[in-house]
Amino acid sequence: MPENKPAPSRRAIVATGLGAGALLAAKIVPSHSQTRSSTMEATIRTGSDITTLVNVFTVEPGNQQKLVELLKQGTENFFSKQPGFISSSVHAGKEGGRAVNYSQWRNAEDIENFRRDPEFAPYIQRLAAIATAETILCEVVEVNHA
Repeated sequence: MPENKPAPSRRAIVATGLGAGALLAAKIVPSHSQTRSSTMEATIRTGSDITTLVNVFTVEPGNQQKLVELLKQGTENFFSKQPGFISSSVHAGKEGGRAVNYSQWRNAEDIENFRRDPEFAPYIQRLAAIATAETILCEVVEVNHA
């Protein structure tokens, strides 16, 4: 008898679609792993054993590179050192007005923990000074490879 798996929630599908759409229109900046190596590649797989955090930033085109550098520095100096961090990649929109940070974490609790870290607030203030952000907590529900 075939196993009945529950269908993904509409929220998960919408979040995945938003993240995927933003990623399609972006150039990729190297990912960083827990060891802070920029030569690694992020692995995307389905399942609820990893929590994916997608941040879509809107920025004035003249500030996009500054935003990308700030995101890279945040990963190098803060996020990659946090418990539960798996990987992070920064994507710069080719039109110049957006950037996406795609990060993978062991679970949602690890994300909540880094948000309570005293070093997080000043970093977010620097981001907010140049960009607005939409944050989407995701579960990857579909991956296709060529």
